Formats: sequence, C-alpha cells, structure tokens
Amino acid sequence: MIQRPRRNRASAAIRSLVQETRLHPNHLVQPLFLVDGKNKRNAIKSLPGIAQLSTDQAFKEIESCLKLGVNSFILFPAVENALKNKKATYSYSSKNFYLKAIAEFKKKFPECCLISDVAMDPYSSDGHDGYVDGGKILNDVTLPILAKMALAQAEAGIDILGPSDMMDGRVGYLRMALDEKGFSETAIMSYTAKYASAFYGPFRDALDSAPKSGDKKTYQMNPANSREALLEAELDFSEGADYLMVKPATVYLDIIQQLKQHFTIPIAAYHVSGEYAMLQAAAKNGWLDYQKCLEETLLSIRRAGADVIISYGAKDYATHFSR
Repeated sequence: MIQRPRRNRASAAIRSLVQETRLHPNHLVQPLFLVDGKNKRNAIKSLPGIAQLSTDQAFKEIESCLKLGVNSFILFPAVENALKNKKATYSYSSKNFYLKAIAEFKKKFPECCLISDVAMDPYSSDGHDGYVDGGKILNDVTLPILAKMALAQAEAGIDILGPSDMMDGRVGYLRMALDEKGFSETAIMSYTAKYASAFYGPFRDALDSAPKSGDKKTYQMNPANSREALLEAELDFSEGADYLMVKPATVYLDIIQQLKQHFTIPIAAYHVSGEYAMLQAAAKNGWLDYQKCLEETLLSIRRAGADVIISYGAKDYATHFSR
C-alpha cells in the first residue's frame, strides 16, 4: 500500500500536527440571561447549569469566563410581564435594567465583547418578534420599534447588535438609523437563517417569551429550505450586516457550510438551548459523556465553517480546554 492514512494518526503529537480544525475559547460566545434586582441567580430547570442572573451575579460570571478565555457574551433580558406591552416600549426606556446592565458591564469589563438581542418578543405582551395586529405580524410597522431598541443599546455601549426578529429589511433599516446617529462603528450580527425550530423550548422558558397565540412560521424560516437561506444572506449582506448567523447550529450544518462558501464576512452559528439541553439530559442519565460530546458538537459546528459559535456550553468547553 502506497497510502497509509494511519501513519498520520500514530501519536497524539502527530494527530495534533495535522489537525484540520481547531476550536479555541475565543471563538465562543457565552449567553447570559439577565434579570432585574440584586443577588439573584434563578436556576432554569430546562437549561441545567444556566441561570437568570442579576447584574451583580453576571459580573461574577463574566469575570470567570474571561479568565478562561471566553471574551464574548450575548445578553438576553427576562422582563416582568407588567412591563410588557404591544409596542415593546420598555425595550428603549431609560429605566430598562438591560440597558443599564450593558453600560455597567462595559465600564467594568471594557475588554469584553457584548452582543445584544434586538427583537420585540422579550418586551411584547404578544410574545412575538414583531408588532401584532389582528393576528398578523406587521413587518414595516416593526422596523421603527427595532430601530429605537437598537439605538438605545448602542448608546448603552453594546459592541454588536443581534437582530433576531427576521423582519424583512431590518438590517438596512438599523444600519441607516445607527449611521444617522453616529454609531457607524456598532456592528450588526444578523440572525440571517433563523429557522422555525422546535429546539428553542428551554430558551423560551428562560425568558417566558413564547407567543401568546399562533407561531413564528410567517417570519422564521421553513426547516425544509436551504436555498432560501442564501437569499436571506444576500439581502443581509447587501444591507450592511457584519456577521451572518445560522440558528440552530447542529441540525443546520449544511446551511453554515453554504454561507461560508458564498460569503467572505464572518459566519456565526447558535448552538441553541434545545441542542445543549439534550446533551445535558443524556449525560444526566449516564448515556454519554457530556464534556466529550460537547467538544465534538462544537468542533462539528466549527468544521462546517462557523467563525463564531454561541453556546450555553462555552464556559464548560473553556474550563477543560487547556487540561
């Protein structure tokens, strides 16, 4: 035999030498769920190891992650129902604890990268990502609301805006609004191919943000479609997106790869709550090794082409990275 591939697997040193894909903690983003108040760490039953954190507790979590090499965080607010309304006005209120937390994090940890969530659902009494009227999600009515939200987050000091709403034209609308107000350096990580997935359940538990009626299929993508993701990506790219995101990640590796092949800007992937929770549940039952399966899962997302990976297991991966 002329070719013996096993020669390049003969030892750990050789395997490391020829390893094609590498995953470092600085490729990862740790999600944080924020809640108003002090000294709060509310466990999320469907997301083992993850909790809603008050700002003071989030300080500790960010500091811990930074020491492990995880430098980026995506922030989600758990808002009291009494503060929600149809127009999501609390999202850009000066009293919004989420905006105050962004400013405090940036002041205390200027070296970290903070990514926001831009969508109506955490603040909407209807639980949808857009404005609801007569059972319909109105695309163009939603855009000015998102712009107000995005500007408030930029003013608070966010580094990257994460529009997760999937409204048509929102990237261009936000980019124009930001530039007009002097925030041309604030980046946009567009949720480009966000599928109407069944894997979001634990996330909605964490934020109590499930739709009060209907579903999100008129704005989130059909899981059966892949060419449509390229259309969404072309639009977001042309409108000024700085990153293109695929969500979920592991069941859409083909979409990650397609976007990587067609675009030169960074590709992000969201290893979502349901994907993470499955690993935790199986490990709890003794069916698999959580740490090894987490590493393999994140590596597969990276191998598919993701430059940035958002995962609830980011800190867990980083903890064992150098061991």
